[in-house]
Amino acid sequence: MTPPALAVIACDVLEDETRHFARAMPHVRELIMLPQGLHKEPPRLQREVQLAIDRAEARPDIEAIALVYGLCSRGVENLRHARCPLVIARAHDCVTLFLGSKERYAAYAREHPDTYWYTPGWIKTGTQPGPDRAGYLRTFYAGKFDADTIEYLVEMDREGLVNYHRAAYVDLGVGQTAQGQAYTRHCADCLGWSFDQVNGDTSLLHDLLAGNWDESRFLVVPPHHLIRLTADDNIVEAVAPPPAPAVS
Repeated sequence: MTPPALAVIACDVLEDETRHFARAMPHVRELIMLPQGLHKEPPRLQREVQLAIDRAEARPDIEAIALVYGLCSRGVENLRHARCPLVIARAHDCVTLFLGSKERYAAYAREHPDTYWYTPGWIKTGTQPGPDRAGYLRTFYAGKFDADTIEYLVEMDREGLVNYHRAAYVDLGVGQTAQGQAYTRHCADCLGWSFDQVNGDTSLLHDLLAGNWDESRFLVVPPHHLIRLTADDNIVEAVAPPPAPAVS
């Protein structure tokens, strides 16, 4: 079966991996990359993804839209689309796309709940816990706060990591994987954490882009329906929007 002509909207934390797999897929007609870190501001994530959906739906050759996101702080809820179905993996965040399934992610989290994940894209940002994080935060806050407030915020960030004791590195075999592994190990040593090298699984991201959308791994959202968080292992579901209020 020929997959539909696809627009792909992805977080640029997964840009290298998305471009790598899409390169061999002629049905992928458009790639739209959005800035990393939007999950920290769910309303902004929703706005940015919505604009990308609107752009994709304006192209008459696009038949479906794939979101290279997880639920991501619920930022993908309430997205509007009038013509093309949306497709998203059943995932809380992007780490599931590296591990290959929500079941594998959940199993690792149960065994190692104190894990902070490192991937090639996240390492590029300089935001991961380690020797570069404090410098990144000081630069990010510069001009927004005075020096004392910046140091307070850096210290609060450091205290927010007290429950983490393991740095786990995972990749999909794309990009500078040896350097990423070495950097993660260095961060673990600096923080006094343990280190784990976890084998990635390309199947979930590959199948999202390839159009292999079985219901157990993916949610296909019909037009005029919304993505919503579920209270079970499905993670996300499609729901019809509430009816518009009657005009009196």
